[in-house]
Parts: sequence; structure tokens; C-alpha cells
Amino acid sequence: MTPEPGDTRHHVVIVGSGFGGLFAAKALRRAPVRVTVIDRTNHHLFQPLLYQVATGILSEGQIAPPIRDVLRHNPAVRVVLGEVSDVDPGGHTVATTLLGGAKVDIAYDSLIVAAGAVTSYFGHDEFHHDASGMKSLNDAMRLRGQIFGAFERAELEDDDARRRALMTFVVIGGGPTGVEMAGQLEELSRRALQRNFRRIDPHMTRVVLVEGGDRLVAPMGERLSRLTARDLQRKGVELHFGAMVTGVDADGVDLAQSDGTHLRIEAVTKVWAAGTRASPLGAKVAAATGATLDRSGRVKVEPDCSVPGYPEIFVVGDLMALDDLPALAEVAMQSGAHAAHTVERRLRGDTTMKPFHYRDLGTLAVISRFRAVAKIGPLQIGGFVGWVLWLVVHVTFLTGFKNRFAALARWTISFVGKGRYERALTGRWVVDQDIPPGSA
Repeated sequence: MTPEPGDTRHHVVIVGSGFGGLFAAKALRRAPVRVTVIDRTNHHLFQPLLYQVATGILSEGQIAPPIRDVLRHNPAVRVVLGEVSDVDPGGHTVATTLLGGAKVDIAYDSLIVAAGAVTSYFGHDEFHHDASGMKSLNDAMRLRGQIFGAFERAELEDDDARRRALMTFVVIGGGPTGVEMAGQLEELSRRALQRNFRRIDPHMTRVVLVEGGDRLVAPMGERLSRLTARDLQRKGVELHFGAMVTGVDADGVDLAQSDGTHLRIEAVTKVWAAGTRASPLGAKVAAATGATLDRSGRVKVEPDCSVPGYPEIFVVGDLMALDDLPALAEVAMQSGAHAAHTVERRLRGDTTMKPFHYRDLGTLAVISRFRAVAKIGPLQIGGFVGWVLWLVVHVTFLTGFKNRFAALARWTISFVGKGRYERALTGRWVVDQDIPPGSA
């Protein structure tokens, strides 16, 4: 793809429209460059709230605004719907398959790779068919169909054992995503679905949270881990620590417990929130540049987020391995903006390396209505104050005023009242579909 005739501005190609790519594009708004953002989807996804789409609180549009609309005020930005399959550092091009199947090479002067991460099943990708991840809109919509479809099917079921399996939900992984998902499943069954059914009692729903370690939200510290476990158990969530998943099928989950015993949990709906791995594009970048990968497939970069030996190529966000930084949205935001500012500084003639310094703004996890935990530096907050902080942070980072207003309205309905309006089902989502891991 060629630029407009006579356009000789420095060309920055950004791969990915997640937090890293979006903040890189925004940071270049006043730079003397033209920007091409390439993504296989047409939206920016606020991944931390995917579980709220899956449990009927928010609609997909409220957490996934069109990337063209987000960047509409910068005429120097072009959005290309396609998937980058390879990088040619010598030719300064990225091989891209466009919507419709056409294959093109897009030239760049500077390249920012922010392709993110996908769900990791730790070598058991076959689990994907029966345990959906939480990394894409397809994942959330698939889960929403499974969750609400399970209650509908239980209402029609005459066999007691099958009804119990339909009303059992297993969440695998005790990090923030798993904790938030388990808490909202309990909220859904105990509050939102009251008096909605005639043959089943949603209060009889069983929510099981499985964690391979010895505590929940472990990076947040022992105190907040203990508070999280206490609040979830008070809500009715069944916790299993030191349990490793050995099998997943359509009817349930097999666990190997820390005492050497094995446990079978009959459950139709399983949520995999146990881990992530870098996008496969990271391996392509490493192969093309000679860079090395860490155990998660992330590209090891220089202190300024550039690829060793290729200062014009940056890898940011979840695809970047630097100083053991976690795969968090805030890391992606700051590293994407840092890469963009580095490009702008170089165009002004400043070629000195400026290392990326991450400002840790904290970690949050909402447990249930009016209950959350937050760790900000040495400060550890739980309960209602933590929930208020969670609310402020998420409203701040939701992209677009319309999305913030709509999300606040739905949170008021769901948390103060009992409504869950995003419950529409279609056959595609009720009948499980085999959607590839990490698809949009």
C-alpha cells in the first residue's frame, strides 16, 4: 500500500488497536507524521470489563468503541482492517492480509507492535472447546450465551443430575479476572434472576473457583488475598486451592488436588481465566530480527522498548518483555505512549536513548456489589472504599464520553438495583461454537 502522492511525512505503522496501540496513536496526534493502525478487528477493546459483557451488565459496544471513531479527530491516522502475519526489517514492511483476503506489504519508517496476548491453556489447547477464555468479544459473547442458556436449559430439564450440572459454573484461575467472574456469577444467580423462573431456583446455583496456588489475587498481597477469599465465600462461592486441572470436557472438569486426590466437578459452563501467552506475532518479530523471547513468548526489548539492533521497531504492552513488568492495561498504555514519544523526539533530532519507566498506578479487582480490593504501592484497600476506587478508575479509562455515561447508567441499574438487560440469546451463542482461541 502506497501513501498519497507527495506525502513524504515519516510513516509510523502501529499493529494492534488495544491499549498499547491506541495510546501510541493518540500520543502522535501533534507529531509531523502519518500513522497507519492495522488491526483484524474494527474496535478498541476494554478487556478488563469483558466479564461484565459475559454476565449481562454491559453491552459489547460499551467496552468496544470503533477505533475509527476514537481516532476521528486526527486526520493523519489511517485505520486498516487486516492481520499482520510477518515483519521484514530489511525491507521495512509488514506482510498484511486485508479484510477480503488480499495480501499486501505495508511500508513503515517506524513500527510499533502492540499485538497483545491470547489465552494460554498451558499446553492443553484442546481445553478451549469446552472452557472459554476471556480475551476477546467472541469469548465474552460465547460465555454470555452459555451462562444464560444454561439457566434456560435447566428450566426445561427433568433430570436432576443434569439440571445440577447446568446450574454449576466453574471458573479456573484465581487472579483478578477469575475473582471478578466468580463474584458476578454469584450476583447474577442470587439477585438478578430472582423470580425469573418457575421450575428452578437460581439461588441453588453452584459457583466454583479453582486456583492452582494457595491464595487468590496473589500479587496483591496476603491481606487482600484473605479478604477476597472471605468475601467470595460469604457470597457462596466454593473455593478450591492447590488444584490443577487435568481434564476438561463438555460435562465437567477433572482436578488433581494438593493432597493427591482427584475430584470431578460436573459442570456445563467453564470459564478459563488461568493465564495468557503472547500473540504469535511476537515469535515472527523475534525470528525476523534475532530478538529473544521469554517463557511466555514475549519479545525481550531494549530499555526504550525498541528491538535490539532495530531502533525503528518497538514492541509494547503484553507482547513486551522488560524488567518483569506484568501484562496490565496500564503497562500497555504507558509503553505505547513512550514508543510514540521516542519517535517524535528522534524526528526533532534527539537520538539519545530514554528508558521506559513504568509508573505503577495499582491493581484492582471487584469481588461483588460494593466490594473490591485495591493495591496501590504499599496501600491496600478493601471493601466499599476499594469498590469506589475501582469505579473511578474504570470510568476514567473507558474510551469515549458516551461509553462512560452508558456504563455508569448500567452499573447503577445492576449494582443499586437488580437489572441485567444484556441477556438476549441467539442460537449461535447458546449452541457452543468452536471459535479459535484469541479470535476477535
